[in-house]
Amino acid sequence: MSKASPRIMILYASYGSGHLQAAHAIEAELRQRGMNDIVLLDLMAEAYPLLYEINKFVYKQCFKLAPQIYGWIYDKTKHMQPDSSLATLLHGLGSAKLKKYLFHEQPDLIIHTFPQAAASLLVRRATDSPRMVTIITDFDLHGRWLHAGVDRYYVATDDLKNEAVKRGICPEQVIASGIPLLPLFESLADKEQSGLPKGLVLNPNRKSVLLMGGVYGAMKNYGDICRQLSLESDLELIVVCGRNDALYRKLSFLFKDHPYVHVLGYVNQICGLMKHSSCMITKPGGITLSECIACKLPLFLYSPAPGQEQGNAQYLKAKGAAVVSYQPEELSRQVCDLIRDQGAVNGLRERITSLHKPQAAKTIVDDLLENILDVNTELLGV
Repeated sequence: MSKASPRIMILYASYGSGHLQAAHAIEAELRQRGMNDIVLLDLMAEAYPLLYEINKFVYKQCFKLAPQIYGWIYDKTKHMQPDSSLATLLHGLGSAKLKKYLFHEQPDLIIHTFPQAAASLLVRRATDSPRMVTIITDFDLHGRWLHAGVDRYYVATDDLKNEAVKRGICPEQVIASGIPLLPLFESLADKEQSGLPKGLVLNPNRKSVLLMGGVYGAMKNYGDICRQLSLESDLELIVVCGRNDALYRKLSFLFKDHPYVHVLGYVNQICGLMKHSSCMITKPGGITLSECIACKLPLFLYSPAPGQEQGNAQYLKAKGAAVVSYQPEELSRQVCDLIRDQGAVNGLRERITSLHKPQAAKTIVDDLLENILDVNTELLGV
C-alpha cells in the first residue's frame, strides 16, 4: 500500500556551501509537493565532530597553500572502482553513526548531495532497505560519486550522463536533470524584482562586474584583480568576500574612497547581484556555475584549483561557455574585451543557455514520484 508522505533523509556535507544548497533546493521542492517528513544530516559532522573540524580546516588550507597535492589525490582516485578497497574505506566513514540514524528514522528514501556513501554499504546489507539516489553537484565526474546500490543518479549535463554510462552505470539509472537550485534562481522575474543588499546602489551607466571567491573568499589575487579593473572608466565592481573577514577589512580599506568599488561580506542576495551584473569572476564550484548559467551570466573562471574546480572549468571552457584566466592582467583584458563587444556577449550567453537545465529540482522530484517512491500523490495533493 502506497504512503501519503514518505520519510526522506538528505545527506550532505558542509565543505563550502554547495552541497548544502543543493540539499536545501531539493528539500524546498519536496515540501512544495506536500512531503514534509524530511531530515537533513551532515553525516561527517555528526559522526566525527572533531575529525570533521580538523578535516575541514585541512581542506581549506590545502586549497590555499598546496592545491597541487589535492589535485594529485583527486586525479589518482578519479577512476577508482566502487568496490575497490580505497572506495570501501572512504565510503564507510560514518557508517556506525548512520546505522543508528537509519534505525531511528526508518527513511523510505536517502538522497546524497555529497560523494560519500556510507549508506550504500549499509543498505546493501539490509533486507528491508530504503531507496537511494545521488545528486552529483559538479560538471566533472569523480569515482567517489559512483556506488553500488544507488537507484538513480541526477547529473548536470547530457555529457556527464554519457560519462557515467561509460563507467558502467546503466543508462536508465542516470537522468540529466541539471543541478537543483533554490527557487529564486529558477524565477523568470526580471532583475528589478531581484533584490540587492541594503544600501547598494549601482550606476546604470557602468557595466557591473561581480567578483565572488566562494563562501570563504578563497580566490587568489583579489586585491590585484580589483586594482586592475578599478582603473577602467566604464566598469563598476561588486566584490563579495563571503566569510573571509580579513579580506573584507583589507579591501574595504584599500577602496574606501573609490565610488565604483563596492566591497561586501557575506550576503544572501546572490541571485539579485547576478541578475544585476554584466559578468562574473568566480571560482568554478558546481552550484555557483549552475546559478550563473540559470542567470545567463557571462563567466570568467579565475585560477581554478586542481581537482573538481579544474574539471568544471575545463568543461565549460570546452563548451565555449566560460573564459578561464590565471593572471590579473590577463583577466582584466579578457573582461574588458568581452563586455565591450555586445556580439561576443550575446554569443557567450547563447552557449551558456545551451547548458541550462531549467527546473532541475522539479525534474528530480517528478522522477522520484513517478519511479522511485511508493507514494499516493492524491493524498499529497500533487
